[in-house]
Amino acid sequence: MAEFAGSHVVVTGGTGALGRAVVGALRTAGAICHVPNLVAAELADWPFANDPGVHVTRGVDVADEAAVAGFYGALPPLWASIHLAGGFAMAPIAEITADDFRAQLRMNALSAFLCSAAAVKAIRARGQPGPDGAKGGRIVNVAARPALEPRLGAGMVAYAASKAAVAALTQALAQETAEEEFWVNAVAPSVLDTPANRSAMPDADFAKWVAPAELARLIAFLASPQNRVTRGAVIPVYAGA
Repeated sequence: MAEFAGSHVVVTGGTGALGRAVVGALRTAGAICHVPNLVAAELADWPFANDPGVHVTRGVDVADEAAVAGFYGALPPLWASIHLAGGFAMAPIAEITADDFRAQLRMNALSAFLCSAAAVKAIRARGQPGPDGAKGGRIVNVAARPALEPRLGAGMVAYAASKAAVAALTQALAQETAEEEFWVNAVAPSVLDTPANRSAMPDADFAKWVAPAELARLIAFLASPQNRVTRGAVIPVYAGA
């Protein structure tokens, strides 16, 4: 496959469990990946460290406006931007402080906003057609099931609210940029089958969880020129849950 034909794609959170699967899917499809990294330890066993088609920029906080602007401003002509970076916190509302709430908004909603805004500017500045002569570009965000089903956010209201903001941002931006053929979408997974989640929930039925590789294939499609019509979607990815 060569759907991306050497086009440049940003993957925030590309050194995490889902990020590894997404970068792998993109590389298989011919994309050149640009990964901002803040947690250096995540690079210790990263499988793409020696891949010439994957470029890591260290020390980038994707919730910091200046850092994001600097990262995107230094990129080659950009086709797509995929925003996986975020965080999770679970606690009843009586135990959540204002700082806790702001932290979830910062990690999830603010990071998606800043990277989406910077991506729009970078894609507009590309000045040349995308793969297969495609116009515009692609942006993919990550919401979560509680963003679509808020009652499932009981016990994690700060997280649910921050991911609902990502879903709303995605739909509004998709409409704002539709005439430029910027197809902006999001995925809303339930529980990902990652080592961290297995450790945190050892008694769960892992067979009902979402495999990162399966979600990565969907994300790669949404970011590809093969996605010619889908925009403004927040796609449920629940597997058997």
